Amino acid sequence: MNTLPWGTNQNLTDEEFYNRQWELDNIKTFLETTGKGNAPKMLLTGIRGVGKTVFLKKIKRDMYEDYLVLYLDFSQSESYQKNNLSIRGLMEYFFKQLIIESKNKKLNTMDKRIEKYFKSNNFKIKDFIQLNKFPIPVFSSQTDTDKLFNFVLELPEKIYKENSDKIKGVIIFIDEFQIIKQLDDYMDSFLWKMRSFIQNQREVAYVFSGSMSLQDNLISEISSRDGVFGGRMLTFHLYPFEKDTVKDYLTKKAPYLIFTDDGFERFYKCTSGIPSYINIFASLLPQNTLLTEDIVIKNFDDKISAIITHLINMWTRLTYREQSIFISLLDSPLKRIEIANQLNVSTGSLSNNLNHLQNQGLIKYENEKYQIAEPILGRWLKLEFKNKGNYPYRL
Repeated sequence: MNTLPWGTNQNLTDEEFYNRQWELDNIKTFLETTGKGNAPKMLLTGIRGVGKTVFLKKIKRDMYEDYLVLYLDFSQSESYQKNNLSIRGLMEYFFKQLIIESKNKKLNTMDKRIEKYFKSNNFKIKDFIQLNKFPIPVFSSQTDTDKLFNFVLELPEKIYKENSDKIKGVIIFIDEFQIIKQLDDYMDSFLWKMRSFIQNQREVAYVFSGSMSLQDNLISEISSRDGVFGGRMLTFHLYPFEKDTVKDYLTKKAPYLIFTDDGFERFYKCTSGIPSYINIFASLLPQNTLLTEDIVIKNFDDKISAIITHLINMWTRLTYREQSIFISLLDSPLKRIEIANQLNVSTGSLSNNLNHLQNQGLIKYENEKYQIAEPILGRWLKLEFKNKGNYPYRL
Protein backbone atom coordinates (compact mmCIF):
# COMPACT_ATOMS: atom_id res chain seq x y z
CA MET A 1 0.00 0.00 0.00
CA ASN A 2 1.34 3.46 -0.91
CA THR A 3 2.17 5.46 2.22
CA LEU A 4 4.03 8.33 0.57
CA PRO A 5 2.55 11.83 0.47
CA TRP A 6 1.77 13.05 -3.03
CA GLY A 7 4.54 15.28 -4.33
CA THR A 8 2.32 18.34 -4.70
CA ASN A 9 1.03 18.17 -1.11
CA GLN A 10 2.33 21.26 0.70
CA ASN A 11 0.73 20.48 4.07
CA LEU A 12 2.53 17.42 5.39
CA THR A 13 1.85 16.02 8.83
CA ASP A 14 4.72 15.70 11.30
CA GLU A 15 4.75 11.99 10.50
CA GLU A 16 5.07 12.65 6.76
CA PHE A 17 7.73 15.36 7.20
CA TYR A 18 11.14 13.75 6.77
CA ASN A 19 14.69 14.83 7.56
CA ARG A 20 15.76 18.51 7.57
CA GLN A 21 16.09 18.39 11.36
CA TRP A 22 19.36 20.30 11.36
CA GLU A 23 17.92 23.03 9.14
CA LEU A 24 14.75 23.18 11.26
CA ASP A 25 16.62 23.52 14.55
CA ASN A 26 19.00 26.09 13.11
CA ILE A 27 16.35 28.40 11.68
CA LYS A 28 14.01 28.07 14.67
CA THR A 29 16.89 29.01 16.98
CA PHE A 30 17.30 32.28 15.09
CA LEU A 31 13.56 32.94 14.94
CA GLU A 32 13.15 32.42 18.67
CA THR A 33 15.28 35.53 19.27
CA THR A 34 12.19 37.43 18.09
CA GLY A 35 10.72 36.84 21.55
CA LYS A 36 13.74 38.63 23.03
CA GLY A 37 13.32 41.75 20.92
CA ASN A 38 15.93 40.79 18.35
CA ALA A 39 13.88 39.69 15.33
CA PRO A 40 16.01 38.34 12.45
CA LYS A 41 15.55 38.94 8.73
CA MET A 42 16.23 35.80 6.73
CA LEU A 43 16.34 34.53 3.15
CA LEU A 44 15.53 30.88 2.43
CA THR A 45 16.33 29.69 -1.08
CA GLY A 46 16.22 26.44 -3.01
CA ILE A 47 15.25 25.10 -6.40
CA ARG A 48 11.63 24.38 -7.29
CA GLY A 49 10.29 21.24 -5.60
CA VAL A 50 12.97 21.00 -2.92
CA GLY A 51 10.39 21.46 -0.15
CA LYS A 52 10.62 25.10 0.95
CA THR A 53 6.87 25.54 1.39
CA VAL A 54 6.51 22.30 3.37
CA PHE A 55 9.51 23.38 5.46
CA LEU A 56 8.04 26.80 6.27
CA LYS A 57 4.65 25.36 7.16
CA LYS A 58 6.34 22.89 9.51
CA ILE A 59 8.05 25.81 11.29
CA LYS A 60 4.72 27.62 11.44
CA ARG A 61 3.11 24.67 13.21
CA ASP A 62 6.01 24.35 15.63
CA MET A 63 6.01 28.06 16.60
CA TYR A 64 2.31 28.84 16.32
CA GLU A 65 1.56 28.56 20.04
CA ASP A 66 3.90 31.37 21.08
CA TYR A 67 3.89 33.63 18.04
CA LEU A 68 1.59 35.13 15.46
CA VAL A 69 2.97 33.31 12.42
CA LEU A 70 1.86 34.57 9.03
CA TYR A 71 2.49 32.55 5.88
CA LEU A 72 2.16 34.56 2.67
CA ASP A 73 2.48 33.12 -0.83
CA PHE A 74 2.95 36.09 -3.13
CA SER A 75 1.95 33.97 -6.13
CA GLN A 76 -1.54 33.69 -4.60
CA SER A 77 -2.11 37.44 -4.61
CA GLU A 78 -4.96 38.51 -6.85
CA SER A 79 -2.78 40.88 -8.87
CA TYR A 80 -0.33 38.09 -9.71
CA GLN A 81 -3.10 35.62 -10.54
CA LYS A 82 -4.59 38.17 -12.93
CA ASN A 83 -1.18 38.71 -14.55
CA ASN A 84 -1.08 42.29 -13.33
CA LEU A 85 1.41 42.19 -10.46
CA SER A 86 1.70 45.45 -8.56
CA ILE A 87 2.95 46.75 -5.22
CA ARG A 88 -0.61 47.77 -4.36
CA GLY A 89 -1.84 44.24 -5.09
CA LEU A 90 0.86 42.66 -2.92
CA MET A 91 0.09 44.99 -0.01
CA GLU A 92 -3.65 44.35 -0.32
CA TYR A 93 -2.95 40.59 -0.13
CA PHE A 94 -0.55 41.09 2.82
CA PHE A 95 -3.17 43.07 4.76
CA LYS A 96 -5.97 40.61 4.13
CA GLN A 97 -3.93 37.58 5.23
CA LEU A 98 -2.59 39.39 8.30
CA ILE A 99 -6.10 40.19 9.50
CA ILE A 100 -7.35 36.65 8.80
CA GLU A 101 -4.46 35.03 10.72
CA SER A 102 -4.82 37.49 13.62
CA LYS A 103 -8.56 36.78 13.84
CA ASN A 104 -7.91 33.04 13.79
CA LYS A 105 -5.60 33.50 16.76
CA LYS A 106 -8.19 35.71 18.47
CA LEU A 107 -5.90 38.73 18.66
CA ASN A 108 -6.97 42.34 18.91
CA THR A 109 -6.65 43.81 15.42
CA MET A 110 -7.65 47.36 16.39
CA ASP A 111 -10.71 47.27 14.14
CA LYS A 112 -12.03 50.74 15.01
CA ARG A 113 -8.66 52.40 14.58
CA ILE A 114 -8.14 50.70 11.21
CA GLU A 115 -11.57 51.84 10.06
CA LYS A 116 -10.75 55.38 11.16
CA TYR A 117 -7.42 55.21 9.33
CA PHE A 118 -9.14 54.24 6.09
CA LYS A 119 -11.58 57.12 6.38
CA SER A 120 -9.05 59.77 7.41
CA ASN A 121 -6.67 58.87 4.59
CA ASN A 122 -9.40 58.80 1.95
CA PHE A 123 -8.50 55.39 0.62
CA LYS A 124 -10.35 54.48 -2.55
CA ILE A 125 -12.31 51.33 -1.77
CA LYS A 126 -13.97 49.35 -4.54
CA ASP A 127 -15.47 46.55 -2.43
CA PHE A 128 -15.53 44.88 1.00
CA ILE A 129 -15.36 41.28 2.12
CA GLN A 130 -16.70 40.32 5.55
CA LEU A 131 -14.51 38.56 8.09
CA ASN A 132 -15.93 37.98 11.57
CA LYS A 133 -18.19 41.00 11.03
CA PHE A 134 -15.20 43.20 10.25
CA PRO A 135 -15.17 44.58 6.71
CA ILE A 136 -11.93 43.90 4.84
CA PRO A 137 -11.51 46.51 2.10
CA VAL A 138 -10.57 45.72 -1.47
CA PHE A 139 -8.63 48.75 -2.60
CA SER A 140 -9.17 50.36 -5.98
CA SER A 141 -6.48 51.30 -8.47
CA GLN A 142 -6.83 54.92 -7.28
CA THR A 143 -5.58 54.08 -3.80
CA ASP A 144 -2.39 55.90 -2.79
CA THR A 145 0.11 53.03 -2.94
CA ASP A 146 2.65 54.72 -0.67
CA LYS A 147 0.09 55.26 2.10
CA LEU A 148 -1.13 51.68 1.79
CA PHE A 149 2.45 50.36 1.87
CA ASN A 150 3.25 52.37 4.99
CA PHE A 151 0.07 51.27 6.75
CA VAL A 152 0.47 47.54 5.99
CA LEU A 153 4.17 47.32 6.90
CA GLU A 154 3.59 49.10 10.22
CA LEU A 155 0.56 46.98 11.16
CA PRO A 156 2.32 43.75 12.33
CA GLU A 157 4.29 45.67 14.95
CA LYS A 158 1.14 47.46 16.11
CA ILE A 159 -0.73 44.16 16.42
CA TYR A 160 2.13 42.78 18.51
CA LYS A 161 2.05 45.77 20.87
CA GLU A 162 -1.72 45.38 21.31
CA ASN A 163 -1.28 41.68 22.11
CA SER A 164 2.11 41.43 23.82
CA ASP A 165 0.45 39.56 26.70
CA LYS A 166 -0.65 36.81 24.28
CA ILE A 167 2.24 36.46 21.82
CA LYS A 168 6.02 36.76 22.00
CA GLY A 169 6.27 38.36 18.59
CA VAL A 170 5.28 38.13 14.93
CA ILE A 171 6.94 35.89 12.35
CA ILE A 172 6.16 36.54 8.70
CA PHE A 173 7.03 34.05 5.97
CA ILE A 174 6.83 35.45 2.44
CA ASP A 175 7.00 32.57 -0.02
CA GLU A 176 7.45 32.77 -3.80
CA PHE A 177 9.24 36.04 -3.15
CA GLN A 178 11.08 35.75 -6.47
CA ILE A 179 7.99 36.89 -8.34
CA ILE A 180 8.81 40.46 -7.33
CA LYS A 181 11.21 40.37 -10.28
CA GLN A 182 8.10 40.85 -12.38
CA LEU A 183 7.73 44.31 -10.84
CA ASP A 184 10.58 45.22 -13.24
CA ASP A 185 11.62 48.85 -12.68
CA TYR A 186 9.67 49.00 -9.41
CA MET A 187 11.47 46.05 -7.79
CA ASP A 188 14.37 48.02 -6.33
CA SER A 189 12.12 50.70 -4.84
CA PHE A 190 9.89 47.95 -3.39
CA LEU A 191 12.89 46.29 -1.69
CA TRP A 192 14.36 49.51 -0.34
CA LYS A 193 11.01 50.70 0.99
CA MET A 194 10.40 47.34 2.65
CA ARG A 195 13.83 47.49 4.27
CA SER A 196 13.16 50.97 5.64
CA PHE A 197 10.25 49.57 7.65
CA ILE A 198 11.28 46.11 8.74
CA GLN A 199 14.93 46.65 9.68
CA ASN A 200 13.95 48.44 12.92
CA GLN A 201 11.01 46.26 13.94
CA ARG A 202 12.40 44.37 16.92
CA GLU A 203 9.54 41.92 17.49
CA VAL A 204 8.64 41.22 13.86
CA ALA A 205 10.77 38.65 12.01
CA TYR A 206 10.71 38.16 8.25
CA VAL A 207 11.69 35.10 6.24
CA PHE A 208 11.73 35.59 2.47
CA SER A 209 11.63 32.39 0.46
CA GLY A 210 11.57 31.54 -3.21
CA SER A 211 12.50 29.12 -5.96
CA MET A 212 15.98 30.41 -6.67
CA SER A 213 19.31 28.80 -7.39
CA LEU A 214 22.38 30.07 -5.59
CA GLN A 215 23.32 31.90 -8.79
CA ASP A 216 20.09 33.91 -8.95
CA ASN A 217 20.81 37.64 -9.20
CA LEU A 218 17.95 38.40 -6.81
CA ILE A 219 19.90 36.78 -3.96
CA SER A 220 22.80 39.18 -4.35
CA GLU A 221 20.41 42.13 -4.77
CA ILE A 222 18.83 41.28 -1.41
CA SER A 223 21.49 39.78 0.83
CA SER A 224 24.96 40.57 -0.49
CA ARG A 225 27.15 43.22 1.12
CA ASP A 226 26.17 45.59 -1.67
CA GLY A 227 22.52 44.49 -1.66
CA VAL A 228 19.47 46.16 -0.18
CA PHE A 229 20.02 44.68 3.29
CA GLY A 230 23.74 45.38 3.21
CA GLY A 231 24.87 41.87 4.11
CA ARG A 232 22.81 41.87 7.33
CA MET A 233 20.29 39.28 6.16
CA LEU A 234 20.81 35.66 7.21
CA THR A 235 20.76 33.34 4.21
CA PHE A 236 19.91 29.63 4.18
CA HIS A 237 19.70 27.28 1.21
CA LEU A 238 17.70 24.04 1.12
CA TYR A 239 19.57 21.47 -0.92
CA PRO A 240 18.09 18.36 -2.58
CA PHE A 241 18.39 15.16 -0.56
CA GLU A 242 21.65 13.25 -0.69
CA LYS A 243 21.59 9.75 -2.13
CA ASP A 244 21.84 8.05 1.29
CA THR A 245 18.95 10.15 2.60
CA VAL A 246 16.73 9.09 -0.30
CA LYS A 247 17.62 5.45 0.18
CA ASP A 248 16.85 5.64 3.91
CA TYR A 249 13.59 7.50 3.23
CA LEU A 250 12.32 4.91 0.74
CA THR A 251 13.42 2.01 2.93
CA LYS A 252 11.35 3.39 5.82
CA LYS A 253 8.40 4.88 3.96
CA ALA A 254 8.11 2.63 0.90
CA PRO A 255 9.60 -0.80 1.68
CA TYR A 256 7.50 -2.29 -1.15
CA LEU A 257 9.83 -0.65 -3.70
CA ILE A 258 12.59 -3.17 -4.39
CA PHE A 259 15.51 -1.68 -6.31
CA THR A 260 18.56 -3.28 -7.75
CA ASP A 261 21.68 -1.16 -7.15
CA ASP A 262 21.63 0.23 -10.68
CA GLY A 263 17.84 0.69 -10.45
CA PHE A 264 18.19 2.91 -7.41
CA GLU A 265 21.06 4.83 -9.02
CA ARG A 266 18.79 5.56 -11.98
CA PHE A 267 15.88 6.52 -9.69
CA TYR A 268 18.09 9.04 -7.89
CA LYS A 269 19.39 10.44 -11.17
CA CYS A 270 15.86 10.82 -12.55
CA THR A 271 14.62 12.67 -9.46
CA SER A 272 17.85 14.57 -8.68
CA GLY A 273 17.12 14.18 -4.97
CA ILE A 274 14.21 16.64 -5.18
CA PRO A 275 11.55 15.58 -2.61
CA SER A 276 8.48 16.36 -4.73
CA TYR A 277 9.82 14.30 -7.66
CA ILE A 278 10.88 11.50 -5.32
CA ASN A 279 7.38 11.20 -3.84
CA ILE A 280 5.54 11.40 -7.15
CA PHE A 281 7.79 9.00 -9.05
CA ALA A 282 7.98 6.53 -6.15
CA SER A 283 4.17 6.56 -5.93
CA LEU A 284 3.91 5.63 -9.61
CA LEU A 285 6.42 2.75 -9.63
CA PRO A 286 5.19 -0.87 -9.56
CA GLN A 287 5.24 -2.34 -6.06
CA ASN A 288 6.85 -5.59 -4.90
CA THR A 289 8.63 -5.86 -8.25
CA LEU A 290 12.37 -5.93 -8.81
CA LEU A 291 13.15 -2.48 -10.21
CA THR A 292 16.14 -2.65 -12.50
CA GLU A 293 17.67 0.33 -14.27
CA ASP A 294 15.77 -0.44 -17.49
CA ILE A 295 12.44 -0.73 -15.67
CA VAL A 296 13.02 2.56 -13.84
CA ILE A 297 13.92 4.35 -17.10
CA LYS A 298 10.84 2.99 -18.88
CA ASN A 299 8.53 3.97 -16.02
CA PHE A 300 10.08 7.41 -15.77
CA ASP A 301 9.65 8.10 -19.49
CA ASP A 302 6.11 6.67 -19.52
CA LYS A 303 4.99 8.72 -16.50
CA ILE A 304 7.06 11.87 -16.89
CA SER A 305 4.04 14.01 -17.80
CA ALA A 306 2.41 13.08 -14.46
CA ILE A 307 5.62 13.79 -12.56
CA ILE A 308 6.04 17.31 -13.95
CA THR A 309 2.45 18.49 -14.38
CA HIS A 310 3.34 21.85 -12.84
CA LEU A 311 6.18 22.37 -15.32
CA ILE A 312 3.98 21.43 -18.27
CA ASN A 313 1.42 23.98 -17.07
CA MET A 314 4.18 26.60 -17.04
CA TRP A 315 5.24 25.50 -20.53
CA THR A 316 1.77 26.05 -21.97
CA ARG A 317 1.72 29.63 -20.65
CA LEU A 318 4.95 30.59 -22.40
CA THR A 319 4.88 32.52 -25.65
CA TYR A 320 5.96 30.83 -28.87
CA ARG A 321 9.28 32.70 -28.80
CA GLU A 322 9.95 31.73 -25.17
CA GLN A 323 9.25 28.11 -26.00
CA SER A 324 11.59 28.37 -28.99
CA ILE A 325 14.35 29.81 -26.83
CA PHE A 326 14.01 26.96 -24.34
CA ILE A 327 14.10 24.39 -27.15
CA SER A 328 17.22 26.00 -28.61
CA LEU A 329 19.01 25.24 -25.33
CA LEU A 330 18.11 21.54 -25.20
CA ASP A 331 21.43 20.33 -26.59
CA SER A 332 23.84 22.80 -25.00
CA PRO A 333 24.14 26.25 -23.36
CA LEU A 334 24.25 29.17 -25.79
CA LYS A 335 25.25 32.81 -25.84
CA ARG A 336 22.54 35.34 -26.59
CA ILE A 337 23.89 35.93 -30.10
CA GLU A 338 23.78 32.19 -30.77
CA ILE A 339 20.14 31.99 -29.66
CA ALA A 340 19.29 35.00 -31.83
CA ASN A 341 20.98 33.40 -34.84
CA GLN A 342 19.05 30.15 -34.36
CA LEU A 343 15.75 32.03 -34.12
CA ASN A 344 16.73 34.50 -36.87
CA VAL A 345 15.95 37.55 -34.71
CA SER A 346 17.94 40.42 -33.25
CA THR A 347 19.63 40.01 -29.87
CA GLY A 348 17.83 43.05 -28.46
CA SER A 349 14.42 41.56 -29.19
CA LEU A 350 15.17 38.63 -26.83
CA SER A 351 15.57 40.65 -23.63
CA ASN A 352 12.01 40.41 -22.30
CA ASN A 353 11.70 36.75 -23.24
CA LEU A 354 14.99 35.79 -21.60
CA ASN A 355 14.12 37.74 -18.46
CA HIS A 356 10.73 36.06 -18.22
CA LEU A 357 12.23 32.59 -18.60
CA GLN A 358 14.77 33.38 -15.88
CA ASN A 359 12.05 34.80 -13.60
CA GLN A 360 10.12 31.56 -14.05
CA GLY A 361 13.23 29.58 -13.06
CA LEU A 362 13.25 27.69 -16.37
CA ILE A 363 16.63 28.92 -17.59
CA LYS A 364 19.67 30.47 -15.89
CA TYR A 365 22.64 32.56 -17.00
CA GLU A 366 26.07 31.24 -16.09
CA ASN A 367 29.52 31.70 -17.60
CA GLU A 368 28.12 34.17 -20.14
CA LYS A 369 25.73 31.56 -21.53
CA TYR A 370 22.07 30.68 -21.04
CA GLN A 371 21.25 27.13 -20.03
CA ILE A 372 18.26 25.08 -18.96
CA ALA A 373 17.49 25.17 -15.24
CA GLU A 374 14.77 22.48 -15.40
CA PRO A 375 16.39 19.47 -17.14
CA ILE A 376 13.36 17.28 -16.44
CA LEU A 377 11.25 19.59 -18.61
CA GLY A 378 13.93 19.25 -21.29
CA ARG A 379 13.68 15.47 -21.02
CA TRP A 380 9.90 15.64 -21.54
CA LEU A 381 10.31 17.82 -24.63
CA LYS A 382 12.85 15.44 -26.15
CA LEU A 383 10.52 12.49 -25.54
CA GLU A 384 7.61 14.37 -27.11
CA PHE A 385 9.72 15.07 -30.18
CA LYS A 386 10.92 11.47 -30.36
CA ASN A 387 7.39 10.05 -30.07
CA LYS A 388 5.48 12.60 -32.18
CA GLY A 389 8.06 14.11 -34.51
CA ASN A 390 7.53 17.69 -33.29
CA TYR A 391 7.69 19.78 -30.16
CA PRO A 392 4.45 20.45 -28.22
CA TYR A 393 4.07 24.18 -28.77
CA ARG A 394 0.36 23.69 -28.19
CA LEU A 395 -1.22 21.00 -26.03
